[in-house]
Amino acid sequence: MSRAGIAEPTLGSAPRHRRSIAALLRLLPLLALAVGCDRILPRSDLELPEISVVDSIYAANGVRVDSVAYRGNVVELVATQPLEQIQRGGSLWARVGPQIYLLNPATRALFESYEGIAAVRARTRTPDGTEIARALLLRSTLNEATWPRALRLLSRALTEGTERPSTIEELARFGEERTEHHYNQEFVPRRGR
Repeated sequence: MSRAGIAEPTLGSAPRHRRSIAALLRLLPLLALAVGCDRILPRSDLELPEISVVDSIYAANGVRVDSVAYRGNVVELVATQPLEQIQRGGSLWARVGPQIYLLNPATRALFESYEGIAAVRARTRTPDGTEIARALLLRSTLNEATWPRALRLLSRALTEGTERPSTIEELARFGEERTEHHYNQEFVPRRGR
């Protein structure tokens, strides 16, 4: 009731066509949003490449992996790390193993070419299948400034690592600061606990 004692109309008492118009007006923003989303992020941009395409991108960049798979929209790489490498280089080589597969031109190419890929996970294992280490690199972690640094560190570690282990340590630390990682304690004992 208004102050004058006259009942004010409610939506329920409005004529039927007015209620229909009101309902339509409430739906218009949702319809506009739904149409606009397809223009902002077309569905085809979020498609994942075939496993064979992912494998060929890594192979073209000189990266050999044992298997490639998807877990949701995360690419999973599994690679065997030579046991001699771990025996000779100890925990340092165990730590850098997954970073070599993540911080390379193939991963960057995947992220640039396929927006549907949210992350890449690399797992290294011994020849008998025991996991050594794993690391996950999210799509948004590296950018135009940090990718070139990652690639320089990788190049130095691969070319100078045997003579200068400090280059391997640099790559391992750079990766550890930017990835979610886990090490098998048999190969990388926990520090300072």
